[in-house]
Amino acid sequence: MNPFEEKPKSVEKALQNWQQLYPKPYNKREIDPYTKTRIILMNGTEFEANWFSHQFARHVDDNDLRRDLALTRYVEKQQQLKISLLKPENESILEHTIAYEQLAVDLTAELAKRELDCDVKTALDFALLEDFDHLYRYANLLEMQQGIAAEWLVGRYTEIMPGRPTISHHRYPMDNVKRSINAKTSDVQTVLSTMIITAAEQQTMNYYMNVTNFANCDLGRKLYQEIALVEEEHVTQYESLMDPNATWLEMLLWHEYCECYLYWSCYMTETNNYIKGLWEENLEIEISHLHKAVELLKKYEGKDWQEVIPCGDFPAPISLHENIDYVRKILGDTVQYTSKRENYVKVSSLPKDADFFRFQDVINPDVRIVPSHCVIEEFIRRRGADYRFQVAPSPIPELRNRRQDNTSVGRKPDAADSTDFFCNK
Repeated sequence: MNPFEEKPKSVEKALQNWQQLYPKPYNKREIDPYTKTRIILMNGTEFEANWFSHQFARHVDDNDLRRDLALTRYVEKQQQLKISLLKPENESILEHTIAYEQLAVDLTAELAKRELDCDVKTALDFALLEDFDHLYRYANLLEMQQGIAAEWLVGRYTEIMPGRPTISHHRYPMDNVKRSINAKTSDVQTVLSTMIITAAEQQTMNYYMNVTNFANCDLGRKLYQEIALVEEEHVTQYESLMDPNATWLEMLLWHEYCECYLYWSCYMTETNNYIKGLWEENLEIEISHLHKAVELLKKYEGKDWQEVIPCGDFPAPISLHENIDYVRKILGDTVQYTSKRENYVKVSSLPKDADFFRFQDVINPDVRIVPSHCVIEEFIRRRGADYRFQVAPSPIPELRNRRQDNTSVGRKPDAADSTDFFCNK
């Protein structure tokens, strides 16, 4: 599909009244896990587009342009609210969190498997193991607090076991900034991937920041607090991959094109007929936003859309599905890596005075106060072993012990074996 070739409606025709804006929530006991993850993905995508538009408006002094941005932005906020209200009121914050982390795992794996830019793929693979471990930590808290086995929430499509332990995710902030792509010379899929993963991780960060003080016990509040700060690291990493030299209007075009692509992907892969209809409705709305961005780019910069996006044909749709074998391979190959400025290195290669170790000493002076560790230790104390869903033993022998939480892997030199990242070229 090429959305530039579609005939758009006017932006204003998408405005909805209160009755139209309030959707029918899904049934949490019947919904497919990947329908939930698509809902979270599009909620985050709409937030990113809306927030980008706000920032754009704060950096331009032409009120005619700001008025055009305001109209589109209001429609996008309506879209986001409608999507977010698909979540039913009887789904707890923690149950919903499991869907957030399943999205993080399977979206990251899907993007990494198709990514041709080695820097972008490595960044995806690196953070993949961290979101994978977050799923394990939240799943143990959920089972301990509410007696719900997260394996049923994820449909047994995604394993639940330790990844790179969360305690090791805390890095000196300067080490999270990576090399940027050039949107003009990169593959369209690469540009889209950097935007998609940034929006998704930003949505996760915002969700955790907003719900931390709503968790109903200290252990939960502390776990959300810790992982929210890891998500801050992930957003810093991913946003640094995006092209910083594109103009505001060029990026507006990319944002609208990305939204069109994702709604089309959701429509092409959705199994729930009601929600499939919402994806189709939103695709039509986003096509109107895209054509408005084309108009503004021409009016204010004298550029045709082809100067920014040479070919408007979409890549293959993003499909959310199980990635067990891929995650296992990345875990087995790279669990012992950390981030060092623009690169990723084995912990064993760092000097003793490295920023990573200095920062660990500040944030984690005693493993007994680290929330992600405390959750697992408390579960083991109560039940004798941690909660997992695995199809086979962990590829990392040091992470197989279900009666003791490992706090060394990914954090201490030679705590496990790793080989290296691999590229798709």
